[in-house]
Amino acid sequence: MLQTAPGLPVLRKSVGAIGALVLIALGAGPAVADDAAPGLTLGRIAPIDGVKPGSSFEVPVTFTNTGTEAVDKIWLSYSVTRGLGHTELPSNCVRYEVASFDEAPSSSDAVCEFDQTVKPGVVYSPEKPLSLKALDHALYDDLRVVVSTYENGPGDGASQPVRGTGPAVKLVERPDAAPAGAGSSAHPDWDAAEVAVTAANTADFQVTADRLKGRVGDTVPLKVTFTNAGPAWVLRDLGTPVTQVLIKMPAGTTVTKGNGFCDSVAAGRYACGTSQSWVDEGDGETYTFKLKINKVVSGAKGSVALAGEPRPFDKNKANDTTDILLDTAGGGSTGGDNSTGGDGSTSSTGGTGSTGSTGSTGGSGTSSAGSSGSAGGSTTAGDSSTTGSSGTSTSTDGDLASTGSGSALPIAAAAAGALAAGTGAVLMVRRRAARR
Repeated sequence: MLQTAPGLPVLRKSVGAIGALVLIALGAGPAVADDAAPGLTLGRIAPIDGVKPGSSFEVPVTFTNTGTEAVDKIWLSYSVTRGLGHTELPSNCVRYEVASFDEAPSSSDAVCEFDQTVKPGVVYSPEKPLSLKALDHALYDDLRVVVSTYENGPGDGASQPVRGTGPAVKLVERPDAAPAGAGSSAHPDWDAAEVAVTAANTADFQVTADRLKGRVGDTVPLKVTFTNAGPAWVLRDLGTPVTQVLIKMPAGTTVTKGNGFCDSVAAGRYACGTSQSWVDEGDGETYTFKLKINKVVSGAKGSVALAGEPRPFDKNKANDTTDILLDTAGGGSTGGDNSTGGDGSTSSTGGTGSTGSTGSTGGSGTSSAGSSGSAGGSTTAGDSSTTGSSGTSTSTDGDLASTGSGSALPIAAAAAGALAAGTGAVLMVRRRAARR
């Protein structure tokens, strides 16, 4: 029976320990002391940088039995995010494909069984390191390695296992390697390591916006899109949106219906997040609004811009911004010199509902990410990976409105407002934070 999480055996041992205490309290202590026990500790695996898409690389894995008794059988498992793949596996390994769920991206998992004795105090490794390949869309990816005394297979959502076709691989002793110290693993029957894998690749983030047309008094739809044109996918820290899209509405308009992924940060200005903490190549988000044209403001226009977080993978900055032009009957296009104007409104209402997927399409998953808080662009695939949380969001039922402002607040000020508006509920910090 496959176990779905390395923590389960720890729970069983905790229950056993409680039972032992009960026996002692009753005057009947356990017959065997717990001193003789296995212990598994992985050696350090360095981050893997600069991998070229389409190339393969090996994963050097060592571990020590830090316990006081031999182990009859162990398992090594390797889980990689979607930018990486497994090459030919040995016949003593099986592979699973695991679909994305909740806030976790999809993965490909290989579990290898080694039916041989592992002696205490000795360092072991597979006689041939497991090989992985960087796919064309690799960029910031994760590798998780687990050594355990039990079969550590994936849980629900995994495909049927496919057995490897290569020659079986055995464990060999590494007398030249320094063994890990006793008690160096917090859990005696398993240990895990998270490894950052960075590919030499790029991803082109870009934004577009509809050109609006209508008469004074009309309510018109506005569609703004964020797209990752690739070729790489981009994975951020868990709880962090991939980026933020800053939207300034044309002066003389009022937002009558907002978007669930967007927070109002000032009059006529919005900061929009992403549905997950990753975006696949060719994917993105669509933000829809409804605007009422209150009056013609000469020379006014709106704008869309990606937030200013560092994106070293994005070499094309020309498509990071675009204008929102408004053609009004009898007044011509309002797009021009971006001069000030407006209808005099000074307040904006963003609604108080929790962020959700209402009014947003695209994205890479179903769990919504708030637009408030840092977009996490300065992080890299670091220590441990999904969606940016937010505070309040704009109302999506049309009850409240936000008036477009013609004053030319800098994009940086809008970004600062977004940071102040959101609660930034980050679930956990991934190891990529040290690298992106």
